[in-house]
Amino acid sequence: MKKEIKERMAFSTGSAEFSETAKQVWIARFLKRDKKGEIVETPLDLFRRVARHVAKAELKHAGRKEASFWEEKFYALLSQLDFLPNSPTLMNAGLRLNQLAACFVLPVEDSIEEIFRSLAMMAKIQQSGGGTGFSFSRLRAKGSRVTSTGGNASGPVSFMRIFDTATQNIRQGGKRRGANMGVLRVDHPDIMEFVEAKLDGKSFPNFNLSVAVTDTFMRAAQSGARFPLRDPETRKIVSHTDAASLLSSMAKAAWACGDPGLIFLDEIARRNPLSRLGAIEATNPCGEVPLLPYEACNLGSINLKRMMRQGAKGWVVDWEKLGETVGLAVRFLDNLIDVAQWSEPSIAQAVAGNRKIGLGVMGFAEMLILLGIAYTSDEALHFAEQLMDFIYKRSSEVSHALAKERGVFPNWKMSTYAKKKLRLRNATLTSIAPTGTLSILAGTSASIEPLFALAYSRKGVLDGRDFFELNPLFVSIAKEKGFYSEALINRIRQEGHLGRVPLLEPSIKNLFKTALEIPPEFHLQIQTAFQKHVDNAVSKTINLPADTTAEKIESIYRKAWEVGLKGITVFRYGSKDQQVLQLGSGEQLADREFYSRCDPGECHL
Repeated sequence: MKKEIKERMAFSTGSAEFSETAKQVWIARFLKRDKKGEIVETPLDLFRRVARHVAKAELKHAGRKEASFWEEKFYALLSQLDFLPNSPTLMNAGLRLNQLAACFVLPVEDSIEEIFRSLAMMAKIQQSGGGTGFSFSRLRAKGSRVTSTGGNASGPVSFMRIFDTATQNIRQGGKRRGANMGVLRVDHPDIMEFVEAKLDGKSFPNFNLSVAVTDTFMRAAQSGARFPLRDPETRKIVSHTDAASLLSSMAKAAWACGDPGLIFLDEIARRNPLSRLGAIEATNPCGEVPLLPYEACNLGSINLKRMMRQGAKGWVVDWEKLGETVGLAVRFLDNLIDVAQWSEPSIAQAVAGNRKIGLGVMGFAEMLILLGIAYTSDEALHFAEQLMDFIYKRSSEVSHALAKERGVFPNWKMSTYAKKKLRLRNATLTSIAPTGTLSILAGTSASIEPLFALAYSRKGVLDGRDFFELNPLFVSIAKEKGFYSEALINRIRQEGHLGRVPLLEPSIKNLFKTALEIPPEFHLQIQTAFQKHVDNAVSKTINLPADTTAEKIESIYRKAWEVGLKGITVFRYGSKDQQVLQLGSGEQLADREFYSRCDPGECHL
């Protein structure tokens, strides 16, 4: 690192100090380097670079004065850690790659030429920092006749291995490894091979897997009916399976290894504002953005911890600041579409036509703690709905204003908004992403998840290094409330949570419940509360204790469908041999391993 940069590397934005882990993430993943590999910018320099580049979009609609005005607004937004865009924007904005989107969905058609064309597109996207989602449902089943060669097809799972191997050898943006979502329709003849594809614990390390289920299948599973499997090309029935047994197999596989999750195709279709353009068949790697083929999405998250202020009786939500932040964030994300470079004309066309963005949040758990609201309470559910309703309505107002200023998205007349005469700049507005990396940089809890633990280790990340972290908000409140002691901190360092710590008031233990202490029903209810006011989808892991049964997972799958979620992911404690996050100091690892299933490139660092 150059001497002058080192001297300026205070790792402070003026609003908050970065944690030791955040400092290492900045160095390893984000800060610009010269040809010799030396760092040539600080985090504040990076924020200026990003703000200046994103503000260039204003030149299309106004003059340099306006662009300078919005550059300062965007710089303040980023440097105060009120909002952060997805990692590729921080990595690439204003640089040679200039690929700014987090996620893409690419079609996989049933020919060698088209399969390898998609593979080539995936390689370019992942090289520049993006994640990719695919539906392999169009590929013919294993053993099907291939007319051109006279041979037999090897099936979708075999081709998925090629994509997985390619991803293994690509490092996203030269800074993080790639991630994929693999989707297969529940009525594909190879569905059981897909469901069991990761059971060996070794296959598809760069894929999350989700079965695309339909209402018809879920009803058949409820009634115990037989369910037809269909030829992907002709849609003719080729065989039948027991629907309840198939759903049970999905739950058993998820119990064993965390995959597959489910995406609910019919619910996605019902809420697709652009159904006239085609059916959505896949999502991005973590499931929070269902996309049409070739679409991409720019994501960003508001730091809810920064949307608080001290009132007369304690912490309260600063709704005025939150509204202003939403307004700036929506404009920022809309601008990204105009200043980004796209690797393929088909992607550029799809993105420009629909102008989808995905504004989400991080720090929800810490916001609840500051408000004195337990995550496992009806008050938390009510507040989650109130919060996301406010964010969505404000996003819609800003998108409407941008449509007046800049015009509606080009495919607006094909959308459901045209029937409502609701003129919007963006076809979608909100999405809840995992924010695994962003929340570290912002110094808050991830996404809408509960606290993972009060003390935990990050094992083997950032070139194999380990980091131990103690939640600073807990320490601050413990001192403020007068129950801080070195003995308490040492106990938490060992165990990671308050569950077996004696003498503490139940209200304190309830307020600081961590992921594995929270009943799965509440994980599901929190996801449902947010999804009601999110027009894309919600990435959330339903964390489960080690003794959870496969039958319980199956019931969670059924409930997720019943309440109208677009997708569901579960993870049972201890079901992976190698895990990134570990409770406490990391001793006695067999008892303390933990993992959240998500994008390996974005979620764990």
